[in-house]
Amino acid sequence: MIEITLKGGTIKTYDAPVSAADVAKDIGMGLYKSACAARVNGEVCDLRTELTDSCALEILTFDDEDGRKTFRHTASHILAQAVKRLYPETKLAIGPAVDNGFYYDFDSETAFTPDVLVKIEAEMKKIVKEDLKLESFTLSPEEALAMMEEKGETYKVELIKEHAEKGEPISFYKQGEFTELCAGPHLMSTGAVKAFKLTSCTGAYWRGDEKNKMLQRIYATAFPKAAALEEYLQQVEEAKKRDHNKLGRELELFTTSDVIGQGLPIMLPKGARIIQLLQRFVEDEEQRRGWLLTKTPFMAKSDLYKISGHWDHYQDGMFVLGDEEKDKEVFALRPMTCPFQYQAYLNKPRSYRDLPLRYNETSTLFRNEASGEMHGLIRVRQFTISEGHLMCTPEQLEDEFRGCLELANYMLQTLGLYEDVSYRFSQWDPNDRDKYIGTPEQWDEAQGVMQTILDDLGLDYKIGIGEAAFYGPKLDIQIKNVHGKEDTLITIQIDQMLAEKFDMEYTDKDGTKKNPYIIHRTSIGCYERTLALLIEKYAGAFPLWLAPEQVRILPIADRHHDRAYEIKKELEKAGLRVTVDDRSEKIGYKIRETRLQKLPYWLIVGDKEVENGDVSVSHRGEGDIGSMELDAFLFRLTEEVSTKARD
Repeated sequence: MIEITLKGGTIKTYDAPVSAADVAKDIGMGLYKSACAARVNGEVCDLRTELTDSCALEILTFDDEDGRKTFRHTASHILAQAVKRLYPETKLAIGPAVDNGFYYDFDSETAFTPDVLVKIEAEMKKIVKEDLKLESFTLSPEEALAMMEEKGETYKVELIKEHAEKGEPISFYKQGEFTELCAGPHLMSTGAVKAFKLTSCTGAYWRGDEKNKMLQRIYATAFPKAAALEEYLQQVEEAKKRDHNKLGRELELFTTSDVIGQGLPIMLPKGARIIQLLQRFVEDEEQRRGWLLTKTPFMAKSDLYKISGHWDHYQDGMFVLGDEEKDKEVFALRPMTCPFQYQAYLNKPRSYRDLPLRYNETSTLFRNEASGEMHGLIRVRQFTISEGHLMCTPEQLEDEFRGCLELANYMLQTLGLYEDVSYRFSQWDPNDRDKYIGTPEQWDEAQGVMQTILDDLGLDYKIGIGEAAFYGPKLDIQIKNVHGKEDTLITIQIDQMLAEKFDMEYTDKDGTKKNPYIIHRTSIGCYERTLALLIEKYAGAFPLWLAPEQVRILPIADRHHDRAYEIKKELEKAGLRVTVDDRSEKIGYKIRETRLQKLPYWLIVGDKEVENGDVSVSHRGEGDIGSMELDAFLFRLTEEVSTKARD
């Protein structure tokens, strides 16, 4: 007797092995038709999976994240099959599902222009209409290599050779004449993919390495229903309008220059002002919470990075100045601040009475990002970050970690980003130990301590295997840009290894020397990335306290200029950022331009305002507010700024 425990606790019993698909059908045809995959004892698997023993079973639909991935992974196979039908000489690389759809990388002599994408879409529709059954099978590594070598699929051969070292069978899926190297899971047939769209084609290096060949990457998305696809495409169009890389340039917040280099943005006055406001806000709040400001060098000798482990584990991501084989001293621009602030700790002997010791710094860092990874302000080669390192005793660790998280959440709430983030507990990958320092026992201890803290805090988090720093586990606060790409905004890490490497000690109550725990943290993350997210969040209409230009005064005629500048002076006394548009343009034109620049407030000054001393107030959201006394307007704005209110 096989007992299948369903989500919710219902138990179904069977006398013989049964597939997950059959159980779904047994529950109801509606569920069966919408089923994409299954989760058996917590593991995502194919609907074809035979259930031979009692287990917990959950049927996954498109509404589930893993169900969506399965659906779109099948769509990527349909795309690859269509390309091979139309352009048989094309070599296939990889085609995973991603957050908002899927992509496939191709090596083809044919340029995948918009016209070609239309042809590929048409062929995909034929494959869907054919309702081809997907069948899984396995081959030995030798058989798998022979098959893909015969097909001339060089990229698949490379992947198989890597997996062959494990000695495990190699998994494939077949649909019609098309066979693909794939671990699955997949839908039952191609006919379920009712709605899809090829959205773009870009260049992408094989495996993201610029030393490898540039392939053509077709991006696409897929949904079970056409209405859902249409809604998504409308959201994409709205996202394009909010894209910081477009809007930030239009609003003259930042620019770039080919002669300076990729990933090195230039902050224009408005963008520089916003970052300055953010930095002042962060540094003042950190000081209020007991953090001590340091200022450390932008570079150091290789000796420092060799102690920290960055030289061995992160050198490819660093800008190195000099050649170890030729030069007596080799320097590198700093990719992070931690080893520098450790030197501040080592400035004098420490006692348990000195702890916790909290160092913060507005740090400019340098990372040699690959050209294909950079995008606007989201990922750059030089950036400024609100970095901090906290040394504490084991007894203080949980409270101090909580304090770091509370600081980060306060920043997110103030900026209006709190509702948009998720949390990831980033752990090491014990199967790839070369990436990390320390022993498995040290990692188990560090991750155990962190998990206890996160669970005590009641935090809802996902686990990311292989996402830890090379020296310790971390809590990553993740956020998506308008296009759905996820990046880390803020990170809080627990480190029990680097203190020992740097001989960082304190004298405990019993007189013994001990290594402190170290918490690495950012409070607002990278300022450039934060600015990009704020541009997209507010579509350029920043909250008043962050707006680089808070009020614009619009005199109707030349005779109103004197009064306009008098008002400007009064507002500036209160610390507001004010300009006067004294151009000889019609007032309607000035208002339209002000609206396009998304300014919070503008004041119209004409004969009436000059005569009675009031101001005519308009707000980008409320429209024409009407006439106000200057003092009343000033009170409104100072209150809005002091509370950091959002529209």
